[in-house]
Amino acid sequence: MNKTIFAIAAVFVVLIVGLSSVYIVDEREKALVLRFGQIQQIEEEPGLHFKLPIIDEVVRYDARILSLDTPAIEVTPSDDRRLVVDAFARYRIEDVEQFRLAVGPGGQRAGADRLASILTTQTRAVLGADGVTSNTILSEERSDLMQRIRIQADARAEDLGLEVVDVRLKQTNLPNQNLEATFDRMRAEREREATDERARGEEAAQRVRAQADRTVVELVSEARREAEITRGEADAQRNNIFASAFTQDPDFFDFYRSLAAYERAIQGSNSTMIITPDSEFFNYLDGTGLDARTTNGGVASQQ
Repeated sequence: MNKTIFAIAAVFVVLIVGLSSVYIVDEREKALVLRFGQIQQIEEEPGLHFKLPIIDEVVRYDARILSLDTPAIEVTPSDDRRLVVDAFARYRIEDVEQFRLAVGPGGQRAGADRLASILTTQTRAVLGADGVTSNTILSEERSDLMQRIRIQADARAEDLGLEVVDVRLKQTNLPNQNLEATFDRMRAEREREATDERARGEEAAQRVRAQADRTVVELVSEARREAEITRGEADAQRNNIFASAFTQDPDFFDFYRSLAAYERAIQGSNSTMIITPDSEFFNYLDGTGLDARTTNGGVASQQ
């Protein structure tokens, strides 16, 4: 019985020791074998590996390209217009041994913090360099600036065993205290442009109105001239007709003119005229004019 228990215990111990001496490295990982905190092995190849049980410790690190977002920082370009920028980086652990020596047991978290500090420093240095203005940062030259930040950050990250693959500026904004002043300046500029546009529009409108007024005056003058010519020709034709009619029958023409005078003089139901009864105006009303016309006609017929 005791031998059986001892055998089972021995098998269990052997099993534990055997399992603790074997570890697997994933293709997405790099591993270090530490013994009392000292690096004994560096395993970058995926597969099954061995170590001393219980004594050795396996520390794993991600071998893939990692992302790092840096906090927003305020930079001052050479034109003294302060900007708030935030960036992100792509990096990977290139030298896992150097990385362990640099960051110690803090691991990838400590390495990311150290790299963020490097990126912040290099971003301020590049964006605040001579010749770099806020317009440069916001223009197509932005990609060149990001490349410079990457190169300088990568050179300093070598001491951490890291390789900086890419750096990008995500946003570039004005500080909150400068936004209102910038908006006011933009608003004043747009209002000035609007005032200029309205002034030019009013000037063009005045020219159009002046041209239209001149055209109206010319058209009205021409129409009046043609109307006066037509009216004069009509009056002349009318006078010729009257003259022709007068020469044909002077007495009838006098009679017609008298009737026209009566029509103009006696209008409405309340027309009053004060005139002597023997006035020549009423010759054709009292029969005198008709007798004279008859007499003259008879004389004319006798002659």
